[in-house]
Amino acid sequence: MQQSFKGRITYCLAALLATSIMTATASAVAAELPSGTVVSKANLDQVKNDTFMGHTIASLLTDREVTEINNFNRKFQLVKSAEPVVDSKWSEATEKDSGDVKYDPKTREITGYKAGLPFPTINQSDPDAGEKIMWNYYYGSPSYPHDFFSNVSFLTFNSSGFESSQGWVFDRTRNRGRLGGSTSADGGDWLSKTIFVGVSPQDIKGTGTFTTRYDVAGKLEDQFVYIKSARRVRRLSGNAWMDPVGGFDFLDDDLFVYNSRPSQYLSNKVIGKRWILAGVDTKLHRDSSKSGSAEEWPVIDSKDAPYWNAIVPMTPREVWVVECTPPSEHPYGKKIVYVDTKLYGIYRGEITDKKGEPWRAIDFYYGPLTGNRTGIKYISALLGTYVDFKAHHATFFATPDAVVDRERSVGDYSPNALESYQ
Repeated sequence: MQQSFKGRITYCLAALLATSIMTATASAVAAELPSGTVVSKANLDQVKNDTFMGHTIASLLTDREVTEINNFNRKFQLVKSAEPVVDSKWSEATEKDSGDVKYDPKTREITGYKAGLPFPTINQSDPDAGEKIMWNYYYGSPSYPHDFFSNVSFLTFNSSGFESSQGWVFDRTRNRGRLGGSTSADGGDWLSKTIFVGVSPQDIKGTGTFTTRYDVAGKLEDQFVYIKSARRVRRLSGNAWMDPVGGFDFLDDDLFVYNSRPSQYLSNKVIGKRWILAGVDTKLHRDSSKSGSAEEWPVIDSKDAPYWNAIVPMTPREVWVVECTPPSEHPYGKKIVYVDTKLYGIYRGEITDKKGEPWRAIDFYYGPLTGNRTGIKYISALLGTYVDFKAHHATFFATPDAVVDRERSVGDYSPNALESYQ
């Protein structure tokens, strides 16, 4: 009996010693990675239990991103970025006006919005949390200037490498949530007016659309296109918001990752809160001597297959994970979006088809912008990638000369504006 007791003591001590050795070994192996480390297929297994800014690498990567690292040569460069600067006008508007905002679960619409975040405090246990998160993004994210203009470079890639380079103009003005004065441009019932048109090469010049999005539940967009052969502007179907754009790997609904009124989706359900790697202080570098090629943008990993990956310095950010279910006529089955819990910009979208199988992924990388006339500070997407894994095709975009808050007249935005790009 006594010997049995001693045996148990010996066993417990041995187990405790083994646990201590394993813990010490794990501590010795795990490490805090330095800024500048690049996580890739070559080292993922070795560093996945290491930490960066207190978070394990494994916890910072989504399952789809791990697949992209292992099967599509994706790489993540780690960097310690400072907290993005949010303009005080945005914070003041949120504090002043958010108390007037009401959410109706029956209509999934909100009323009383003026500027700033509609819902500055969100509880994950709230059954409507996902809807409120997407309304925050749709109306109140500081990534939305009064107006945004840029000559956008689009590059497409196939499984063999670089395919083509195109120049487009993206020009959008907003009528809600304006800061530093009137919260509305003209008091009308529209939310935004957007000119999106190709300018180079010559064979796509003038191809594009003019879109008016209304701030009215159920009211479809007005969208127009210039028909070259007829030399006329023609109206498109109001459901063009879910149509493909040009020969690119995205829908109109994928502009800014999620480009629809939240109530147009069947549901927006929060499925968690976590940390991911995100680009919040992106710097655009351009080699103009290699214009028209993938090498024009050193950020593209165009030397290694599949040739379309962007390597951008990324830092840990806390995000809401929201599962967005589109209507049945939409091409997608689901879209999972990763929304910053403070800035409400979307860093990533993961798309499945109707069978629930992985289809596309969208990554946006943000950087600071300052209003040209207003001086308001924004953080906006400066470059990004759209990858269609089924087609083995991808689209990269960069906005190297973005100008915001030019305070243009609403009259500058009309269907006839398309004719000026012919």
